Amino acid sequence: MKKLKLTLKKYVPETIWISLIRVYNFTKLRALLNLYQIKQAPKKHQKALEIVRKKEKIKVAFFLIHESVWKYDVLFDLMVQHPKFEPALFVCPVVNFGHENMLFEMNKSFEAFKKKGYDVIKTYDDVTGEYLDIKNTFSPDIIFFTNPYEGLVDDRYYIKEFSNTLTCYVPYAIMTTNYETFYNSKFHNLVWRIFSETPIHKNIASQKQKNKGINNVVTGYPGFDQLLINKKPNNGVWKNQNVALKKIIWAPHHSMHELNKVSNFLEYFDVFLELAAVYKEQLQIAFKPHPLLRIKLENDPNWGKEKTDAYYAEWTNLENGQFENADYGDLFLTSDALIHDCGSFMAEYLITGKPALFMIRTEDVMKEWSEFGEKAVEAHYQSRTKEELIDFIENVVLKGNDRMKEKRNDFVYQNLIQKNNLTASQNIMNYLETQIFG
Repeated sequence: MKKLKLTLKKYVPETIWISLIRVYNFTKLRALLNLYQIKQAPKKHQKALEIVRKKEKIKVAFFLIHESVWKYDVLFDLMVQHPKFEPALFVCPVVNFGHENMLFEMNKSFEAFKKKGYDVIKTYDDVTGEYLDIKNTFSPDIIFFTNPYEGLVDDRYYIKEFSNTLTCYVPYAIMTTNYETFYNSKFHNLVWRIFSETPIHKNIASQKQKNKGINNVVTGYPGFDQLLINKKPNNGVWKNQNVALKKIIWAPHHSMHELNKVSNFLEYFDVFLELAAVYKEQLQIAFKPHPLLRIKLENDPNWGKEKTDAYYAEWTNLENGQFENADYGDLFLTSDALIHDCGSFMAEYLITGKPALFMIRTEDVMKEWSEFGEKAVEAHYQSRTKEELIDFIENVVLKGNDRMKEKRNDFVYQNLIQKNNLTASQNIMNYLETQIFG
């Protein structure tokens, strides 16, 4: 289809081509084509599966975008140890926030994973400007995606280019709302398997997806695995090693003006610097914003790049503060509490057993939760004012009056821990082995 479109575009005048596109959209031909592709997807996947079953070695490509949304550490290691899997990690650069940001994020992820010992491969050559042809150079049998959104990476690394490959997806965050974009994009309907976090998430998918969620398999959430198996976390991730200081993570979301406008950043960016100063002898704070917050602030007419850089630098230079934008497993495990408004961190932090405060910007935010989100936020302390934020710091973090501990533990064991006591990554491996090797 893509070759046909490129050929037509080459020989048809631009004005006529634009008219054809308008007719194509107006007559709903695009929607019909999407439905056809969704209906055909299981047949193509079955054919791909039969081919893979005959292979001695299974090539598995992992498409990495941002380091912070990578949930495949344990699964990748399991595949490295398996005699029949050959995993490879490819960094696919983000293309929707400009060339400079694309190179920055790609090189940042590349260096971070090199440092972790991965044999990571860039898909874009920043000298020649050429993209890597993964189909011809690696020929993956299975692909694991880290993000479902079209337009985030170059089209050659999007799912539409791999309809004849076994494609898999673990949500980049454990979802707490029912938004269509989290469940029912074309990606969600075309992918071979989505490894669902909980039965609640699978049930939502069955209600939302055009294919009735038939491609969802509940395995648990791989994002929990490192938090559960790491018994000796590295306390060195904290800049200040004064053991007298309690360690708080502040994690603001990027949605300041869109979706449910959940981010409190604009109301509290100065407050947290004040708190770092007021509690200098008692606290240290790790500023861990959502990865997209920085680029959104740089593009905000009231902020801009200079003010954003200065704000982030202030956290970097604080004696009892730091800026964090990378892997956060050790940070979570060695902290004392989390203060945030990120839906994705709700369950991930609760599994550590430590207290967390969710900052409620408006009551509209509380109307958006899914069944899972309602349970997760109920296991949190909550604040709607600066006074309630300070009360959490003084009474829960500093004095240790943690009245929510039992409720948090109940939530974790009822909803997050797998009944078979295996990690989510092991459950995914077991599923793949059953499907491929019988």
